Amino acid sequence: MTTLTADAATPDAGDPADSPLVRAARGLAVPHTPVWFMRQAGRSLPEYLEVRDGVPMLEACRTPDLVVEITLQPVRRHGVDAAIFFSDIVVPLAAVGVDLDIVPGTGPVVAQPFRTRADLDRLPALAPDAVEDVAESTRRLVAGLGGTPLIGFAGAPFTLASYLVEGGPSRHHEHTKALMHGDPELWHDLCARLAQVSGTFLRIQAEAGASAVQLFDSWAGALSRADYRAFVQPHSAAALSAVADLGIPRIHFGVGTGELLTDMGAAGADVVGVDFRVSLADAAARLGPSYAVQGNLDPALLFAPWDVIEAEVARILAEGRAARGHVFNLGHGVLPATDPAVLTRVTELVHRLTEHPA
Repeated sequence: MTTLTADAATPDAGDPADSPLVRAARGLAVPHTPVWFMRQAGRSLPEYLEVRDGVPMLEACRTPDLVVEITLQPVRRHGVDAAIFFSDIVVPLAAVGVDLDIVPGTGPVVAQPFRTRADLDRLPALAPDAVEDVAESTRRLVAGLGGTPLIGFAGAPFTLASYLVEGGPSRHHEHTKALMHGDPELWHDLCARLAQVSGTFLRIQAEAGASAVQLFDSWAGALSRADYRAFVQPHSAAALSAVADLGIPRIHFGVGTGELLTDMGAAGADVVGVDFRVSLADAAARLGPSYAVQGNLDPALLFAPWDVIEAEVARILAEGRAARGHVFNLGHGVLPATDPAVLTRVTELVHRLTEHPA
């Protein structure tokens, strides 16, 4: 396993294409189950809070020095098997000119929600030169990580569409669903543009050296399976297809998507992320032998006594053996008040319980 230290002059040698993360994603034998944590690069780390002090989120995401430092912090601290590119799913929307802000305590807020066909004029295609800083950050990270793989990511078209249509986070997605069913032609045109934005954002990171990508569909669990298939899956598939020719693993994750797992896999994933509501054994049975799984410790359980955490980690690792491959992760993102030392202990535990002798 590659581990960076804060004062390392050079990273450990190794080929990230042969790392435990990539091998598990491909269903190949691994020296140990790889582990990383969604939202590992961020708010639970004191060193993150220090470097982000006074810097707005969107500015931080577009500053390569900060992106590189923040992305590397959890690799140094926890010894995880992958870095996740530090950014936000709305970064490419802001890059194409959408008037939005990431409001602390709320999330992305869009100044003028998208509700009519005329609003499509405010959503041009994403050109690579609009996010050259993302490519620069990616190249610098790949050089600094050595054999540790970098995971690129983007928001899925449905989740981006919901932010645009609702104007911000939503519990019920009423405007989104009303548009989806009330004007399906406009809905599909909007999502087709967002698929181009998401796919291009993934490809920029992949071409700059990311070893895998993850497409986040944070709000897809609000949909019925019929609606997902009719209104969402084709656009997620289009986004994931943007990197299909590059041959890197593609991870697809959503929250509350237990009923959608097979359809999310069929959209073009190699690895299907599973939230904490569904056991990995059930997920593997639903998905069949063609997919690896990722997950799925409940992030709230990181606040439980260590013996509880240890038992849950062991259970999840045992269930993950039913799948083609298993990447250990949380069932959603790291909560802000999480003790970083617990994440380090979980990483060490996963490695110790699954280590295979050379």
